[in-house]
Amino acid sequence: MTFTSRPGTYGARQPGTAVRWLNKLTMRRILRKGGGKMLGGLDALVLTTLGKKSGEPRVSPVCWFPGDSGSWLIVASANGAPKNPAWYYNLAAHPDKAQITIDGRTVPVTAEQLHGEERARAWQKIADSSARFAAYQNKTDRELPVIRLTPRSA
Repeated sequence: MTFTSRPGTYGARQPGTAVRWLNKLTMRRILRKGGGKMLGGLDALVLTTLGKKSGEPRVSPVCWFPGDSGSWLIVASANGAPKNPAWYYNLAAHPDKAQITIDGRTVPVTAEQLHGEERARAWQKIADSSARFAAYQNKTDRELPVIRLTPRSA
């Protein structure tokens, strides 16, 4: 379970204040209705991590794609920015202390960054199902991390 994605040297701007506001609305909708979609119709979940430095819970709405054996795949895209989103570093520091809220339930998960051929297969599946995510990769020179979230016993 190694999280080894390095920042790039160029890319799109990190999502700003308006996006953070929309993320809060998306989280409320996901939590209230038990399921959710991001703008553009992509499936969304609420990811809860522990802060890398603070150890405090941090929540982020993220798009997800189906993985193998009941897992969820998420991408640390940050809209194609040169840096990974903060939640990536939180997962790297505490991969076994994350949870997701999806379909009206909270699921404890273990996070694992995919590498090599496994990442390539997962990325191809994601890019084929979402032109938006494929475009994020074209905005930056960093390889967008693909993370598998696997349910764990509470």
